Order: sequence, then structure tokens, then C-alpha cells
Amino acid sequence: MGTIYTKPHLFVLNKGMNSGKPQKEPFTNSFAVIFQNEEDCESLFFIAFSLWKTNFWHQHLVGSVIPFLRLPDFKKEFSPKASLMMVEHEEHQKNVAALKLLEQKEKQFHENINLISDLRRAIVYRYCRK
Repeated sequence: MGTIYTKPHLFVLNKGMNSGKPQKEPFTNSFAVIFQNEEDCESLFFIAFSLWKTNFWHQHLVGSVIPFLRLPDFKKEFSPKASLMMVEHEEHQKNVAALKLLEQKEKQFHENINLISDLRRAIVYRYCRK
């Protein structure tokens, strides 16, 4: 936390049952993965996201009370798995594009839910003031 990175980067959570979860903003208890260019960062973000969503990292968690992912295990497993997932480059690009679109639609959906909630609250307050 608090470190400024000049190169493209992402953060990967390393503690708890959500270990392996990638995010663009820093987590407490996370690894920083630094890239040479933005395209690699974006592409590997979605690979990391896919691995997290499929619980790939659960088999590598250690610890009895609060499970965590060790950095050597992450390094050892992430690169080969990412390479394997990117072998078919065209399919990989399609998958990344689909995931980006779904992320955008999910964000719009949450914004709409918040707007509906705000409108409902305004109507109820206006109704109760009579």
C-alpha cells in the first residue's frame, strides 16, 4: 500500500479464500505484478481473473486459520498457466473482448440498480411528506 508504480501493473490478493483475485487498485495483502506495456497488463488481468473465478488458486492455499497464497507458488503456477491459456491467440483475444464487454455491462447494471434505488427513495420520501 502506498507504493507508486510507473509501469502498468495489477494487484493479486494473497490472503483469504479470495486469494488470486486481481484488481487494478491495491489490496492490503497483495502481490504487485508489473508489466512492460499496457496491452500485456490488460490481457493478463483477464487471465488472472479467470483463474480466480474458477478457484484455480484454492489448491495452492496454505495455512489453517487464514489461508494464503505464497509468492513462489504464484510465480511457479501463473506464468505456465497464462502461457497455456494464450496459446490460441485469436481465441484468447475473443475471450478477453467478451470479458471486457461483460465487465462493462455489469458496471452499467450496478449503476442502473443504484439509480432505481435512488428514485425509489425519492418517491417514498415525497409520498411520506404529504
